[in-house]
Amino acid sequence: MNDPGPAPVPSPRSLDRQIWALAAPAVLTLASEPLYLLADTAIVGRIGPEALGGLAVATALLLFATGMLVFLTFGTAATVARLLGAGRPTEAAAQSVQGLWLGLGLGVVVAIAMALGGDWLLGLFGAEAAVIADARTYLYVNLWGLPAVTVALAGTGALRGHLDTRTPLVVAVGSNTLNVVLTLWFVNGLDHGIGGAALGTVIAKLMAAVAYSVIVVRLGRRRQVRMRPDRRGITALAVVGRDLFVRTVALRGALTITVALAARKGTVALAAYQVAFQWWGFLAYMLDALEAAAQSLVANALGAGQRVRARATARRILGWAVVGGVVVGGLTVVLAGPIGRLFTDDPAVLALLTTSLVWVGCIQPVNGAAFALDGILVGAGDQKFLAAAMLVSLAVLAAGAPLVAGSTVGLWALWVLLAVFMGTRVVLLGVRYLGDRWERVGADGSH
Repeated sequence: MNDPGPAPVPSPRSLDRQIWALAAPAVLTLASEPLYLLADTAIVGRIGPEALGGLAVATALLLFATGMLVFLTFGTAATVARLLGAGRPTEAAAQSVQGLWLGLGLGVVVAIAMALGGDWLLGLFGAEAAVIADARTYLYVNLWGLPAVTVALAGTGALRGHLDTRTPLVVAVGSNTLNVVLTLWFVNGLDHGIGGAALGTVIAKLMAAVAYSVIVVRLGRRRQVRMRPDRRGITALAVVGRDLFVRTVALRGALTITVALAARKGTVALAAYQVAFQWWGFLAYMLDALEAAAQSLVANALGAGQRVRARATARRILGWAVVGGVVVGGLTVVLAGPIGRLFTDDPAVLALLTTSLVWVGCIQPVNGAAFALDGILVGAGDQKFLAAAMLVSLAVLAAGAPLVAGSTVGLWALWVLLAVFMGTRVVLLGVRYLGDRWERVGADGSH
């Protein structure tokens, strides 16, 4: 297949510079997101195992809610990057503004829905009464900040689409630093318990949403685009995000199932799983920096009609992602004991946690490949395939869930199930990547 673009393909060194110009700031940006969850986990962990278990349950629901709307970032980034690659910057700015409106609307709707069904959702986890009580407090306080989270997701996508990962770094580091300070004050200083941890998060997220809104609105005004909601623009983003929504709901559903399985193994197992899973998420966000670079660079290349450049960029990103998974996974295995002691001093929890962290480390190379392939195909606009592939992976995990359920099966079995889930993703996405059906060019990917 010939490249219709006139520009020569950059050398591997030049591609690496482009990739890391986006990925390096994104590493810090994305790492700061789970760092605040790790900070909450460390602070709440000192309250007791019940509070830690409650944090696990509530966080699973909150991450499901925000995770299923992460297409606001992915879809907006890919759409804006394609428009810029096609030489249509005014339309790119307009779609950035409409992304904020879509994020706000969806955030309000989901927050209301979760408020109405929160008690029922919490009951599905089957955790002990004391755990559910703490989970309810953390969940309902956090729902006030959910629309701010979705606005920030859309704002992040708009800036990524403009190949700007430095500004999200500043916003993320600032808001998450504020979150840690407020959480320490509310929990340790004012003794507000797990509700104080939730309140600190809400305030920090509101500040981030304001920052992103100001930045994107300024970008729109420079291009003199419409600031009010535009049905056509919002609909276009919603259509792009439709399949990504299905894909993300399936992903978050799979991860939420693992938390429910851990909850049925008792409070100690759930507490250990909460910490190890947050560390898993921390490493995933770090590796996601390369996924973010793939979304923007692959979309930009295909928008400009340069298939060969898109393929070369994808190949370099995939290689770096696997290497990154080996590095962070190896460090986790070696430092499993010290990492565990940062979060708990309960002997029973610590024993399970240390073993779990070894499993987390071993899975990381597979995670790196999965995230990179996901980013490549998101940038290519291959959302329908991504949705179908994730549903297959979810079915594999759901089929294995009964085998690891129950208190008599060790927590290790749950990590094996998660590894199989991620491996299935790599196989499915890898087969798609090896073909050329994802290499569609043009501003809308229709050629």
